Amino acid sequence: MSQPAMVGAKQVLARALSPVYRVLNGLLIVTVFATVGLWLSGNGTQAGAFDLARILVPDEARNLVWKNGFGVLYQYQEEAAQALADKEIASVIYGKSAATTGNGLLGVKGQTVALLMPSVAQTKVRPISDLSDRIPVSKMDPQALDSKLMTSIKNQRAVADFFEDKYKLDRAKIEEYVSNAVLIAKEVNIDPVLLLAVISVESNFNPNIKSHAGAEGLMQVMTSIHRDKYALYGGAADAVKPEVNIRVGAYILKYLIATSGSLRTGLKYYVGAANAENDGGYTDKVMAERNHLISLCQPTAPSRLTLNGKALRT
Repeated sequence: MSQPAMVGAKQVLARALSPVYRVLNGLLIVTVFATVGLWLSGNGTQAGAFDLARILVPDEARNLVWKNGFGVLYQYQEEAAQALADKEIASVIYGKSAATTGNGLLGVKGQTVALLMPSVAQTKVRPISDLSDRIPVSKMDPQALDSKLMTSIKNQRAVADFFEDKYKLDRAKIEEYVSNAVLIAKEVNIDPVLLLAVISVESNFNPNIKSHAGAEGLMQVMTSIHRDKYALYGGAADAVKPEVNIRVGAYILKYLIATSGSLRTGLKYYVGAANAENDGGYTDKVMAERNHLISLCQPTAPSRLTLNGKALRT
């Protein structure tokens, strides 16, 4: 066969096989994308294509891609969600209606919160409700649930007055701590009066105090034991920040109350006396402080004059 004829035959054959090549290339591309998709999605099943995906690339590599690659895409989503939550909280505090309802604190809890120091609600910090909401309310001692006493600015101010006089601390700091406790208590679904009583007994409202055992912050959380929870907030370096320390401490306290079966036993566990016969009076101190704060928030009945056992009109 002559050279020109051979070239012509090759061109005819190439044209004839061109659709076949396109189909094969298309199948190859689909196969690659399907395999990568299954690999990234993880072990949804224990057979079939997922096994092939696990064989081709190990889980460690998939996790690395999600963390350092595609995970970056979610960073902006989280920031947007946090901004929406801040907007919702601020709209309630400053009396402005929110344009939309999202997945922030108010959207999830369906509650409003007024604070003695409104600026506390604008602090950009991740909520811990993802963990606390896993604890069923039915497991909680009713005494540990929100008494609604601290929803009043008047009551928050009365409690702040008490702690300011008791510990001789800066007024602005006391209002910050009280406001954080009220805000976080709503988030965690626990009584803010209880949180404030624990803070008072644990740290005397000194966020920089650290025990010999390694407990830190207002709630005296054992940092080394609860590093996994502090990882949500960038690590243990921020363990003493009030907005972080109270969140982690509130979650731990709620968890211990739920798992131990009662408020008093949960407090005993919280102070680290779970296996001891007594807690050195810790629970009694917290309960006494709690009861005193409750008395500050409850309205007192007006005194009445009596004469021979009969009330006189005043």
